[in-house]
Amino acid sequence: MKCNCELKGYLSYLVLWIISKKNMTGAEISKELEKRRGTKPSPGTIYPVLKELKDKGLITCDGNKAYSLTYKGKTELKQSCSFFCKMFYDIKDMFDCCK
Repeated sequence: MKCNCELKGYLSYLVLWIISKKNMTGAEISKELEKRRGTKPSPGTIYPVLKELKDKGLITCDGNKAYSLTYKGKTELKQSCSFFCKMFYDIKDMFDCCK
């Protein structure tokens, strides 16, 4: 299955993945990304991605400014995960290389 998402790097993919686990505000998403990357992304990095995902209909934002996936976003994430797994089918070997 070809991924229809035009993800810039992996940030959009990560944001969709993070939001799929729990509805979060932009600040909460930034904190989660900081755990993964070691550095906190700037608002100038995070909010344009959130706007783009919202404009594409992949996420919505409620009155508390918490983002969640739409049905389209869930479908896109599933396709993206499939694409990622096919691309990195040998990820266990990659982890072993890092030891």
